[in-house]
Amino acid sequence: MESSHVRLVFLFSFAALIPTLRGSNIAEYDDVWKQRALQAWNNTLAAYEPNPENVIRALNQRVHLALAKSGNRTGDSVDESDGSNTNSSTRRTLRGKHKKYKGPCEATNPIDKCWRCRDDWASNRKKLANCVVGFGHKTEGGKDGEIYVVTDNSDEDMLNPKKGTLRWAAIQTEPLWIIFAHDMHIKLTHELMVQSKKTIDGRGANVHIGYGAGITLQFVQDVIIHGVHIHHILPSPGGMIRDSLDHYGLRTVGDGDGINVFGSSKIWLDHLSMSECQDGLIDAIQGSTAITISNCHFTHHNDVILLGASDKFERDKLMQVTVTFNHFGKELIQRMPRCRWGFFHVVNNDYTHWKMYAIGGSMHPTIISQGNRFVAPDDNRAKEVTNRNYAPESEWMKWIWRSEGDLLLNGALFRTSGPLKSPHYDFTKMEMISAKPATFVGRLTRFAGALECKKGSKC
Repeated sequence: MESSHVRLVFLFSFAALIPTLRGSNIAEYDDVWKQRALQAWNNTLAAYEPNPENVIRALNQRVHLALAKSGNRTGDSVDESDGSNTNSSTRRTLRGKHKKYKGPCEATNPIDKCWRCRDDWASNRKKLANCVVGFGHKTEGGKDGEIYVVTDNSDEDMLNPKKGTLRWAAIQTEPLWIIFAHDMHIKLTHELMVQSKKTIDGRGANVHIGYGAGITLQFVQDVIIHGVHIHHILPSPGGMIRDSLDHYGLRTVGDGDGINVFGSSKIWLDHLSMSECQDGLIDAIQGSTAITISNCHFTHHNDVILLGASDKFERDKLMQVTVTFNHFGKELIQRMPRCRWGFFHVVNNDYTHWKMYAIGGSMHPTIISQGNRFVAPDDNRAKEVTNRNYAPESEWMKWIWRSEGDLLLNGALFRTSGPLKSPHYDFTKMEMISAKPATFVGRLTRFAGALECKKGSKC
């Protein structure tokens, strides 16, 4: 009788999870994927922070401390006190600021101050795992595992990957800290399925993943991807793919995302340079939560970041994402990010380009924008930072979209909504960092993107 009851509970739980499997590229929902889906949802419940304002406070405090140690310089040579008077020369200065830095090593935000500008960074790589802030602050990646060195850039056998390749490391069951023996360009034949407790660490090599399939984090937790270039990602062709040491299965055609986070938690994406993917640069969907996207440089793309893919998938109300210290650069159009259902902290990012809008959403997401710099395009039809989808004003005016301390230049307009008084959110200090004034954004994001790190030298 007891076993029958357990079986009924399992079947009911899996039935509730069926929506998470649709659109997952899984051709056959076998017992392994069913169990992974259930475990992933339990991980989401465990990772969800019921008091998100503590996360904001913690991040804010660490930003203030980081800038205090570096002398509180803004790093910007232009007068940003009044966006309405910003002339075209100033706008060109702001938009062209992402140049190769040739001065001494500087760490200008709390994440970078935790590990950068040390000669011995390469012998203490795992210190990076202690540096994440925001909602992904509990992410450890492969901290407890061995260091694995990718020596082979090939990607030919999907069922029995060759040892030495990135794919071989990604499907291992145990934690791994994955690094690269030398500069390499990796063209993924099929989507790269990454198992839990992995760090992909590109420091010390110039690593490009491009002109093939992208990276998939599906029903996993504790993954760090750091210091690589991801670009020109194409739809994955599908087929039989090994996703772990003890399981393989048929995958359907993928959309062509650079990184797809699906039903996963405790994810940190840091110091990535991303551009020109077939679909999104980063998608986090279907019950994913506890995510930080930081120090990335995004260029040349339409749909940049999608957080929540369905207006009908209510489980995304548990999604909590921090977007911080990123530079949204040349030739971007929209979704920086585009949000549904959950809670999103967008703090101290530099928005120097967009063609439609910067931040959008539907299904009453909570969006707290703090200390960002928004430089509107010259097109008078695209001055508004925000974009609400599929809802009349009578409905979206109830959504909590706050702009606190943002710098709005060249006529940029952030349309706020929700209660006049900013709600109180009881997040931990680690989860919701405090914004520095937007005039510091140029300094905080100066080193966004993959860094040029060399062993024996400060990174």
